[in-house]
Amino acid sequence: MLDDIKVHVRFKLSALWCSVMFCYIYGDYFELYQPGKLPQMLSGRTALGSTTQGALLGMAAVMAIPSLMVFLSLTLPAAVSRWLNIVFGVLYTVIMVLAIQGSWHFYAFFGMVEMMLTLAIVWYAWTWQKQSAS
Repeated sequence: MLDDIKVHVRFKLSALWCSVMFCYIYGDYFELYQPGKLPQMLSGRTALGSTTQGALLGMAAVMAIPSLMVFLSLTLPAAVSRWLNIVFGVLYTVIMVLAIQGSWHFYAFFGMVEMMLTLAIVWYAWTWQKQSAS
């Protein structure tokens, strides 16, 4: 029999956010290999329109939240952590549903994995056990 330990939900949530971030990074990296992508970037265009400071700041804010959730899942009070994980897990699932529409197969694959991970975040946060009264 293999030795096993019970992993607290906080560590599961943090690890899931790490996994989500790795998928985001690799998906965006592989996207650079799409024909015409680099010239489009160099000309100042993104999938959302022109490259402006505001657009880049918005994208940075959207990507900062999952990065912060790696840490916040471990350190915030349990009730706050639970609800932030539920809210952001649902939000990032919806974002990915919208982002993979008509995308290349590799991006749709990463998107499906990311959706499974963010839904797992919601599940673990939703089913987070309460302390026993003893």
